[in-house]
Amino acid sequence: MHLRIRTPLGHLPRALAAAAAAVALITATAATSTSPARAAMDVEVTKNLAYAPAQPPGTQGHLLDLYVPRSDRPLPLVIFTSGSGWLADSGRTGADKVAAQLNPHGYAVAGVAIRSSGQAQFPAQLYDIKGAIRWLRAHATTYHLDPDRVAIMGDSSGGWTTAMAAVTGNVPALEGDVGPLGPSSAVQAAVPFYPPTDFLQMDAHMPDNCRAFNSAFGLTNCHSDARSPESRLLGCTITACPDKVAAADPLTYVGNRPTPPFLILHGEQDTIVPYHQSRLLYDKLVTSGTDVRLISFPRAGHGTNFAMLSDDATREGAYEETARNGQASSPRPVTPTWQTVISFLDQSLSARSH
Repeated sequence: MHLRIRTPLGHLPRALAAAAAAVALITATAATSTSPARAAMDVEVTKNLAYAPAQPPGTQGHLLDLYVPRSDRPLPLVIFTSGSGWLADSGRTGADKVAAQLNPHGYAVAGVAIRSSGQAQFPAQLYDIKGAIRWLRAHATTYHLDPDRVAIMGDSSGGWTTAMAAVTGNVPALEGDVGPLGPSSAVQAAVPFYPPTDFLQMDAHMPDNCRAFNSAFGLTNCHSDARSPESRLLGCTITACPDKVAAADPLTYVGNRPTPPFLILHGEQDTIVPYHQSRLLYDKLVTSGTDVRLISFPRAGHGTNFAMLSDDATREGAYEETARNGQASSPRPVTPTWQTVISFLDQSLSARSH
């Protein structure tokens, strides 16, 4: 295995670092051991690739890591970006675990970081992920990637990034100027885990009167607090800037253009991003005629993305709803695994093009 060593960088102010650490603790995922198949594979791991100059200098929000198994032909790519409540530029965290699962099935994986809300406010984060997508397409030949088969996956704020990228691909007003211009920013499939969507509807559906969320972030007024992750992202208290909230809501863009297939996963006991947020996204995608699947976990909370695919206690009572061409199915019991994700990617990327 070829590996370039990464030197972690950290430049968060102490207060924000503490909040980001709280998010990291809440969103800590069950470790997945490297599979024997991947251990025996020849996987080239290249770290600290800059898809755009660091901004601010010395930060890591414009870096990505690549995990590419050896293959005779270009490989489909899954972009992974993890959540931090937008408080850290640490989106590459966990990409190695995703790669351990997907590399043996012929998928390359890119762990992509975007800037934190302390480094830049929305729409910078959307511009970042699109810049990374375009950079990966521009360098597809170099890294043996198939530019016509690109999916995106992320959890929590990374799930928001996933959804936003998927519903705004190639929209000129939302492309930004990060990274190379020219290649497509569209993706062919999206897998968001518990994504925030409509910030203004979060508080009404928070379990336990928002006590766990307020405690984790040191707040008093839930997501509507001026210091909440969503308010920090937008640079305004969310209740005071509904136009900015709408601009950062993936629901705003659904139905305006063709949308790739979605596989959404969310726990009904989530005390950070209420389950209702994914229900909103699913319903809007169904109405637009997008192919979409929603897997709900009655016992799962926040930060369980890997456990949702491997842990029996987390998956207990899980059920799935599916819609094609605007026709939704009745819920059915399901036991999701990584094969669920792989089958979705296989189907979605088999004949897609950007």
